[in-house]
Amino acid sequence: MAGFVNNLLILVLLFQNICLGFRGPLSVFKRYKYTSRSLSSECLGSDQTVISFGLSDFALDIRMPAVTPKESDTYFCMSVPLPVNDEAYVVDFKPHASMDTVHHMLLFGCNEPSSTENYWDCDEGTCKDKSNILYAWARNAPPTRLPKGVGFRVGGETGSRYFVLQVHYGDVSAFRDKHKDCSGVTLHLTHQKQPLIAGMYLMMSVNTVIPPGRKVVNADIACHYKRSPMHLFAYRVHTHRLGKVVSGYRVRNGQWTLIGRQSPQLPQAFYPVKYPVDISYDDILAARCVFSGEGRTTETHIGGTANDEMCNFYIMYYMEAKHAVSYMTCTQNANPDMFRNIPQEANIPIPVKSDVLKMMHGHHEETKNSDASSLLQQARKEEEEILDQETKDNDASYLLQQAKKEQTEILDQDFHIEEAMEWPVLDLKLGQVSGLALDPEDNLVVFHRGDRVWDENSFDSKFVYQQRGLGPIEQNTILVLNPSNAKLLHSTGKSLFYLPHGLSVDKNGNYWVTDVALHQVFKLGANDKEPLLILGVALQPGSDKNHFCQPTDVAVDPITGSIYVSDGYCNSRIIQFSPNGLYVMQWGEETSPGRSRPGQFCIPHSLALIPDLSQLCVADRENARIQCFRLETGEFTREIKHTAFGRELFAVSYVPGGLLFAVNGMPYPGEAESVQGFVMNFSTGEIIDTFMPLRKSFEMPHDIVASEDGRVFVGDVHAKAVWKFVSAEKMEHRSVKKAGIEVQETKESEAVVEARLKNKPESTDLLRSMDKQHLVQQASSTGVSFVLITTLLIIPVVVLLAILVFIWWRKTTVFGADGEHKLDSSSGRILGRLRGKGSGGINLGNFFASHKGYSRKGFDRLSTEGSDQEKDEDDGTDSEEERSASPLPPASSSS
Repeated sequence: MAGFVNNLLILVLLFQNICLGFRGPLSVFKRYKYTSRSLSSECLGSDQTVISFGLSDFALDIRMPAVTPKESDTYFCMSVPLPVNDEAYVVDFKPHASMDTVHHMLLFGCNEPSSTENYWDCDEGTCKDKSNILYAWARNAPPTRLPKGVGFRVGGETGSRYFVLQVHYGDVSAFRDKHKDCSGVTLHLTHQKQPLIAGMYLMMSVNTVIPPGRKVVNADIACHYKRSPMHLFAYRVHTHRLGKVVSGYRVRNGQWTLIGRQSPQLPQAFYPVKYPVDISYDDILAARCVFSGEGRTTETHIGGTANDEMCNFYIMYYMEAKHAVSYMTCTQNANPDMFRNIPQEANIPIPVKSDVLKMMHGHHEETKNSDASSLLQQARKEEEEILDQETKDNDASYLLQQAKKEQTEILDQDFHIEEAMEWPVLDLKLGQVSGLALDPEDNLVVFHRGDRVWDENSFDSKFVYQQRGLGPIEQNTILVLNPSNAKLLHSTGKSLFYLPHGLSVDKNGNYWVTDVALHQVFKLGANDKEPLLILGVALQPGSDKNHFCQPTDVAVDPITGSIYVSDGYCNSRIIQFSPNGLYVMQWGEETSPGRSRPGQFCIPHSLALIPDLSQLCVADRENARIQCFRLETGEFTREIKHTAFGRELFAVSYVPGGLLFAVNGMPYPGEAESVQGFVMNFSTGEIIDTFMPLRKSFEMPHDIVASEDGRVFVGDVHAKAVWKFVSAEKMEHRSVKKAGIEVQETKESEAVVEARLKNKPESTDLLRSMDKQHLVQQASSTGVSFVLITTLLIIPVVVLLAILVFIWWRKTTVFGADGEHKLDSSSGRILGRLRGKGSGGINLGNFFASHKGYSRKGFDRLSTEGSDQEKDEDDGTDSEEERSASPLPPASSSS
């Protein structure tokens, strides 16, 4: 009876904690809901609302205070103080404006606004001190998103303490009904320190004159850059009606690299830089605006009204925090002669459909006074009033949804992946899978060894390959697969390689591979049977500029074309070559005894380029860490190391936007670290998710590659398999059977549940607790009422109590006080068998161990430092051994 009472108390406490946990997040939104209702009835935003979500994040709503401009080309400004004194970072923007009322908006940061009034005419100025542009909007632009780990720094000792919003009302005919305007922007801020600080570089022509009727007029801007390196990630173009195309470039050693090119008559958003561009000291930043004076009868000058023109090229960049400069401008043309060599694309207008032009300029057209136009305007006005009302009704819900979304992202740590069950991982006929990559079409490229294996007989003590008599592999070793269904799309690489290892694909679709037996690096065209480039000397290991010793991986910079090779098993270095294969430099050395220092390697096994930061990250395998270096100099920048990595870290992959993926090796006997995959925030190095297969365990994951849409592929050299994982939100609710137990899995919980079944099968109470917590979270996200959720929680508690009472009654009335030891029914025998000796609960581990086919194979690993060791599936002995610099004693093999 005492046990029954204890169980009852535990269930009551669990229920109470769940209810409190459920109520907690709602209190944040409830406070926001009451705040938003207290706003002016004229339009949302007349009071500056601060919405807090999470421990460190908040939103700041900056809106015009219900203004009615009376003249066209009116500029209104208003200011909002930063609601905190300490340092914060702006990490996201959400605009609230329409081109029917607003021509463009600018958001400035400064310490002293030009006025203390609620709002003022911007002719008085925006700020009394130096101001920085943080954001710009025009022509119904979508919101700008900053990369992860990047933010505009505000507050504190050096950041701006005020935000000043400038709104340009071009045509005020929309205000004839005297309605109020509350255009503005909502900022998402955080107190979490951002390692990379965003800034704005404005290139602007100030003296361009456009003669009337002139068909083509160019406005050129160019400045030498004289600061610390910056990395460009977004751009925006801006002109008025006469602009045809605006282009921006980096000029380095006479070579022009495109930053961005766009028609200013299209939505003037911040567009992402297609191929991230870095700017170094003494580079030249250049921009050209192309205008046409056709249709004008007088000269057009640079100015602030809609009848004037502008030539602006905005660049969003980020820099390391210690060197950060928040705002820079360029208003001159430092080298007019160089524009003779500007790429021809800069002179070609981007065509814009007439209906888009009408949408952009419709309410400015000269014909608007005609009867037909008046009728059209009236219809549009009525439609806009309906949309306006809907917008006012929906703004509050948007901010609430945004707050919920941001908090959910924080709680879920932004990313979660799990195995794609439809992927035919066990059906692919592959050899040892050594390398993976994605081609420019996002197809999966697999590098495998066909019928060849790496074992203790492959090399002698001097790392010379001993099985040359076998000849090259006769199968196609490079396979291109459809990333959705694994259908073979293309294959190549027959009769070229002896022992494949690393693989990457450059931006042009060329395959770059390493062969540890040949000690060479190859460049192959997708349809070429012969290599386009070969580095190293065939079958000759070495340590000079012309030789490799078992090179492990290769990476190609998409911007410069530079080639980086990790070399390797018997060298401890990274080598850089020019795009043509000429030696440039190298860095790295062997690990010191007792402690691994920066720049030292014990098998640099895998490479990941971070082009937007000009860095190269290396999976330092036997040191179980990731080291990152500057591409230009090889200078060490950081180390990422976690206990969860265990003793080995095999591969690393980077996804633009700030996610880093990795896989580790099998743990040594007695060690707890699992062989698994990792998802990390590159900016902080923090692990935000781990993953492993559901259908079959990893055996020796050897390489990993990830795409921007959340797909992750892992190549397992021992299992001869390729695993596919996807982001959890793409997965549908489904039922998975494993070891005879059916587990209902939904989105985030399924990988965790499977891990608990695998590692701690006896913890069935934990499973029930997780199911309840997941039910609460799901109900919270869909808005189910508290009463309904309480009911759903009480029902299983009541059922469980009834079962416990029934069992207790049966034991005391039928079997007596010692009935537990005298169970003879079939159910009693089963319970006794599952309980096991000395256990008060079900021991699924012993239960499975008693069944045929279960073994503990894989837990008796030999200590073979420096090897990619693969165990034979039949007897558990070594079937591959990738050696480090010091040869190891031969191990028994069944190969």
